[in-house]
Amino acid sequence: MITEVEKQEFYQALLDKNVHYESVFFVGVQTTGVFCRPTCPARKPKFENCEFYRAAQEALLASFRPCMRCRPLSHPNQVSDLVRTLVDAVEADPSKRWKDCDFEELSVDASTARRQFKKRFGMTFVEYARARRVGLAMKQIRDGEAVIDVQLNTGYESSSGFRDAFSKIMGAAPTKANHHYKILKASWLDTKLGPMVAIADDEGLYLLEFVDRRGLEREVERLRIKKKAAIILGETEPIQSIAFELESYFNGDLKDFKIPIHLLGSPFQRLVWDELMRIPYGATRSYMAQAAAIGKDKAYRAVANANGANQLAIIIPCHRIINSNGDLGGYGGGIARKQWLIDHERRNARYSSKSAHYAKTPPLF
Repeated sequence: MITEVEKQEFYQALLDKNVHYESVFFVGVQTTGVFCRPTCPARKPKFENCEFYRAAQEALLASFRPCMRCRPLSHPNQVSDLVRTLVDAVEADPSKRWKDCDFEELSVDASTARRQFKKRFGMTFVEYARARRVGLAMKQIRDGEAVIDVQLNTGYESSSGFRDAFSKIMGAAPTKANHHYKILKASWLDTKLGPMVAIADDEGLYLLEFVDRRGLEREVERLRIKKKAAIILGETEPIQSIAFELESYFNGDLKDFKIPIHLLGSPFQRLVWDELMRIPYGATRSYMAQAAAIGKDKAYRAVANANGANQLAIIIPCHRIINSNGDLGGYGGGIARKQWLIDHERRNARYSSKSAHYAKTPPLF
């Protein structure tokens, strides 16, 4: 994870076009949808419009496309014609599923392309093309396009194929039995606010996020590395439980989740998350009030960062944190969803209060 201090450092390096930061980070620009190397000659974006990544694949999976000016997928001191040719071919048709004949049409040796991409970027060309394709699909969903349209636009003929594409970034089961290798299961859950992905073992839930959340793949990768696990499609008892609880929650019947969860954050993050779960259903709290609640009055920025690192959407209700002036502030699932969740909880909290009041009122006759 890139810290706030590193973000400021990287942004200054971007402003200075500091060559010493080449290959240290890439920057995604929200306003243009491209990602760049630190020395890009283009006009510099505002800090709040920047997202920083340590690897090109992370930027691709977050739906950013390579900048055409600084060409971040080429060596900084030597533009590779092969890389440029392949990247341009992907941009011409991001939905293409590459086959050997496609390489032949470009007079490119497939094994050479694999080696060059793997050596320079830590991923094969096919992995790059798939990352671009999945990232594009996520962006289209975030932009409000219907899921069926996104499936067709990105070359998926069925919803199962579309969902399977997401599983490819999660790793595969080990080919040999190894009791030191943990297996986690991932499942796609359809909700009123859009599809979510749940990842769990047999004891509890590790991750629950909206599929179109920016940076979801980075979260999955961090989980996979931290737990030294393969993540495959499947179901566990906790996943079945959260599917049922989410349905009850969205129907307004469930106020408190009972699903067992795993918290993998730092001690400070876990402190913040524990306090988030103490915020009453239907209530909101400011970042400053949240900092005060954990005895860290001046740490409201760190509290905001901990909120953003939450991997259990809705269960750990970071959507209940708003700005001191009443504005919604940020939310990984999108501001529209945050507003819906707050309104949904307030409405059902009032209904519950009225029901409790009437239940305690003696009959008139």
